[in-house]
Amino acid sequence: RLRLHDGKLIKDRRYHLRTYPNCFVAKELTDWLIDRKEAPDRETGIRLMQKLMDHYIIHHVCDEHSDYKDAKLLYRFRKDDGTFPLSKDVKVFLRGQSLYEKLVSVEESILKVREENSVKYQRTFLGREMIDWLVQEGEVENRKEAVELGRVLLEHGIIQHVSNRHHFFDSDILYQFWINFRRRRRLTELLNENSSRTLSESPDSPFCLRKLNPDPGNTSFLSVQTNKEIKIVSAVRRSSITSLAGNSNPYFSTTPTLVFPPVAECNPKSVLKRPITNEELLSPGAPYIKKTLTIVGDAVGWGFVVRGGRPCHIQAVDPGGPAAAAGMKVCQFVFSVNGMYVLHLDYQTISSLIMTGPRTLVMEVMEGIE
Repeated sequence: RLRLHDGKLIKDRRYHLRTYPNCFVAKELTDWLIDRKEAPDRETGIRLMQKLMDHYIIHHVCDEHSDYKDAKLLYRFRKDDGTFPLSKDVKVFLRGQSLYEKLVSVEESILKVREENSVKYQRTFLGREMIDWLVQEGEVENRKEAVELGRVLLEHGIIQHVSNRHHFFDSDILYQFWINFRRRRRLTELLNENSSRTLSESPDSPFCLRKLNPDPGNTSFLSVQTNKEIKIVSAVRRSSITSLAGNSNPYFSTTPTLVFPPVAECNPKSVLKRPITNEELLSPGAPYIKKTLTIVGDAVGWGFVVRGGRPCHIQAVDPGGPAAAAGMKVCQFVFSVNGMYVLHLDYQTISSLIMTGPRTLVMEVMEGIE
């Protein structure tokens, strides 16, 4: 955006007796991308700009086109007309970028190459040093507020403990900026940002169901299977399922199912902003509280999806299901199931414990403190 302003591609333009401020012509921008070698061809340039549209970074000046068209149409950066959505995530990112720029621009910066356990890390700082600097520069009012800011930056993946074992503390623990805001990224990197993960990296519980409609009785559910196919499950009362399947488990059965050809791959992105380790979860002073949930399963289960492993987390909760009624939320970590400690287990083992257990499920979960 700034380069386009400098190159006068973004400017006030007049069309049909109306002036549109701070806009660019799509066809001219595609030419610019190719000339500056930001895109190898027009097709790639169009895909790049469509990516920016999908992320609400640019839009058609009258919002008459949802697609980026390589034509003499006017588009504008949302940052230039005040329509850029400043969500909490975006605000935290911008705050992190601002702090990083301020830190790297001073002569005696606290950001240094440091070593821990014979491993060298770039752009590192001690927790207490960062807090001292934040208070000294007037970025925060006191040390408590500085710790809160540090934890928010860590939870959003902007900083991290060098070996990813601790949350942010006012101590001599070593942290680093995880994002190098000054690295010039090629626009083509945008096209690879959503590369799919393997199933082992993003496992979904095979036993949890999500309602497609809330009608009682025979109900359709969307079941996330381990083979990533989307299947429609015809759900009836437990007793009916059991008798049809001849299954000894009175609460769940893998049949009967009405299976259609797979229509899509189901591998949703994790709800966690970053990976969490057991060491971080259990470290003294970590911002997590433990809650006990008692969930009485209904005719189709408990209504939540578990994902990941060591620790597992709650990926999704059916808002009309028993788990939601008991207080379960996404991003909670599964600490125990029916009295058994499970932080060290993967999702397959935890799902097996739940499916073979009683209808009334007692779970301990760890939840981040807001």
